[in-house]
Amino acid sequence: MRVLLAEDDRMLRTAIARGLREALYVVDQAAAGPQALSLASANEYDAIILDVLLPGKNGIAVCRAIRERANAVPILMLTALDDVERRIAGLDAGADDYMTKPFDFGELLARLRALTRRRGEVAPATLVVGDLVIDTARLRVQRNHRDIALTTTEFAFLLHLARNAGRVVSRAELMEHVWDDTRNTYSNIIDVYASRLRRKIGDGEKSPLLVTVRGSGFMLDAPATSGGGGAAPARGERSKATRERR
Repeated sequence: MRVLLAEDDRMLRTAIARGLREALYVVDQAAAGPQALSLASANEYDAIILDVLLPGKNGIAVCRAIRERANAVPILMLTALDDVERRIAGLDAGADDYMTKPFDFGELLARLRALTRRRGEVAPATLVVGDLVIDTARLRVQRNHRDIALTTTEFAFLLHLARNAGRVVSRAELMEHVWDDTRNTYSNIIDVYASRLRRKIGDGEKSPLLVTVRGSGFMLDAPATSGGGGAAPARGERSKATRERR
């Protein structure tokens, strides 16, 4: 999931961003109100964490401007001021939730999960694609009961493919949901990680699962079984993916 974090305190912003990335969020950062509004207008986010006391344009004004543009993204506001009137102003501007600094990071993650659940986008705790099992809570991956060690980025890459199993995922979509830097979609970083994943989840297995569809992207493709297990790609996707299987 992609999150916009708008916080003017550099040390706090860095700490929150680090924690969010460890929790597999893709994070864009803003240090001022105008920058936050610009990013919110140019990108689609699953949630926005918005500090009230931003320079240039405060968080309440940014929140109001986002809502005026008919953007329904969940917004969690942060403030160092335990001020009921300010909280009311933020909620009236369109914020969905409010947290007062200092706060427990675990609670911040819980609030984000609650906000995305309201949009119906919460992911199940366990994803199964064929004989591949992904435990999203423990960040654990197994295939045929064999543990597979993945880096954080490899796990995020695999998780996004698993959430869209049976569908071709484009390079642009992967770059948007897995990376939070400015590399373009033609960067070979995607191919490097796809190669690593293909090797790790396909090592010693009859079926590689991870399929490359030339010119389109990648797909996690579980072979059809007589028991009906695994994800079934749409007709046409499977035949094309099979031809391009590496």
